[in-house]
Amino acid sequence: MSTSSKIITDLKGTFELHNGVKMPYFGLGVYLSEDGNEVINAVKWAIEAGYRHIDTAAIYNNEKGVGEGIRQSGINREELFVVSKVWNADQGYDNTLKAFDESLERLQLDYLDLYLIHWPVKGKYKETWRALEYLYQEGKVRAIGVSNFLKHHLEDILDSAEIVPMVNQMEFHPYLVQQGLLDYCNENQIQYEAWSPMMQGKIFELDAIKDMAKKYGKSPAHVVLRWDLQKGVVTIPKSVKKERIINNADIFDFELSKEDMAYLDGLEKGHRFGPDPDTFDF
Repeated sequence: MSTSSKIITDLKGTFELHNGVKMPYFGLGVYLSEDGNEVINAVKWAIEAGYRHIDTAAIYNNEKGVGEGIRQSGINREELFVVSKVWNADQGYDNTLKAFDESLERLQLDYLDLYLIHWPVKGKYKETWRALEYLYQEGKVRAIGVSNFLKHHLEDILDSAEIVPMVNQMEFHPYLVQQGLLDYCNENQIQYEAWSPMMQGKIFELDAIKDMAKKYGKSPAHVVLRWDLQKGVVTIPKSVKKERIINNADIFDFELSKEDMAYLDGLEKGHRFGPDPDTFDF
């Protein structure tokens, strides 16, 4: 199955999570965006351009700037979908609760829309998940999920979880489709989300994607981001350049054909640009 039945409308469009919360399917990633003016401006420009989803993490060391960018944008907090993640060194039940409070403090927010376990730290992620369930039940976060969890990690969590994760954020691009994992998440109503959708810039070197971009009068980035959404996958391209932030979102006036969707699916190589969730070492 290469396409999704989820409806794609415009930049403010959403996919509904299994608890009824609406998650904007297109957002701004801020990995490696420097705290201070760089990330403040990126967040402000994104919100001005119509983005409503901002994705950060404790380990990015820019939550403070993200919060400042949100405040300076002047938009109502309720209109935004703000995401952060608990880092590996902070996992375990009590540590996670403390880390969550510290993230809120840096962001200067009263709640998060989504909180994720950043990586499946062996021997800890189940306790960490229990802490996320507590935060969710207490109303401190509107949705909870995981990141970098393979099928066996998800099965392990589901074995004892009270709440099924709402989201799984994974490295996802034409060289790492992991269709089996995507199908498993869809079957369990776990929303799939892409990080590194541009393959760390490598998509711009692929002739087939460049040719496809020409055909649609778009850029290679547009083709891949549109493919994400048509697969039913939330996507959060990262940029700190105003023009790029605005331009990345220009994907709502065309649609990839079934043939082109299948072609992009077929580029799968099982190739990671980031760490392997089974062998990562931070």
